[in-house]
Amino acid sequence: MPSQADSSHLKLAFAGTPEFAAVSLEAMIKAGFTPSVVLSQPDRPAGRGRSLQASPVKQLAESRDIPVWQPASLRDEEARSRLAGLELDLMVVVAYGLILPSAILAAPRYGCWNVHASLLPRWRGAAPVQRCIEAGDDESGISIMQMAEGLDTGPVFLQAATPLTRDETGGSLHDRLARMGAEALVHCLHSLEHGDMPEPRAQDNDAATYAHKLDKAEAELDWSLAANVLARRIRAFNPWPVCWTVLGEERLRVWKACALQVRHGEKPGTTLSSSGPGGIDIAAAEGILRLLEVQKAGGRRMPVSDFLNAAQRIIPR
Repeated sequence: MPSQADSSHLKLAFAGTPEFAAVSLEAMIKAGFTPSVVLSQPDRPAGRGRSLQASPVKQLAESRDIPVWQPASLRDEEARSRLAGLELDLMVVVAYGLILPSAILAAPRYGCWNVHASLLPRWRGAAPVQRCIEAGDDESGISIMQMAEGLDTGPVFLQAATPLTRDETGGSLHDRLARMGAEALVHCLHSLEHGDMPEPRAQDNDAATYAHKLDKAEAELDWSLAANVLARRIRAFNPWPVCWTVLGEERLRVWKACALQVRHGEKPGTTLSSSGPGGIDIAAAEGILRLLEVQKAGGRRMPVSDFLNAAQRIIPR
């Protein structure tokens, strides 16, 4: 992708909120597809002081002197009229977080495109990056989609796949898919500008799966599950919301672990070993989960060996 390009004749808007979306916006700007306006969710309280913080997309747009609009909803007449008045050719939507009603979807000349972090129709919904790791998928990818009224149901222009590594985390896959989505989006924008867009392909609704939004309650390790399931969840929930468990009197966040396919005959949740150099071994419903990197409340992430040395005791069974 060139670092800079002549400005496009397409009149564009961009709607997005988190860092994943900011990567696509940055790529659009560098390729010469600077939007006339950027939509992002309202500023939210963040940090220990809970002060209002602008989204990554808003911060990027303002640094490039692009007007930013932060409506609480797009369902009212004012929102529809304002967008209609822009006479847009296209609106690009990436992890925006607000529902777009039919009037908004139909307002631009070419409708609205979405960059989605999965190989649709697999993992429609809010958390496709984490759910594909948690499920043990062999691959993930991105889809450039023509938006429709249903949740991620629209026809797909372009897809790009990537294999998942054995140590894939939610963070590593997020970053890779953000880059892939940005590149694919710019490719499609160039195609649109030159009049050679591929025909959108309808999704197979019968093959669809749904990626439910992440819930912090899911992060507590459930020892009634198999060790390989827990290991995948730990990778998927890294860096958020981060899995955790209680050992002895310590509540520990678990950043890294591996599953051992070993029969043990112990009650799930039993600490089998906490003194070896390999890690802390805990009985799961099937197999053993070995904790490799943990974090005490208020502390830093550390290898289990450092945690055990600092504790100066063996965690009781």
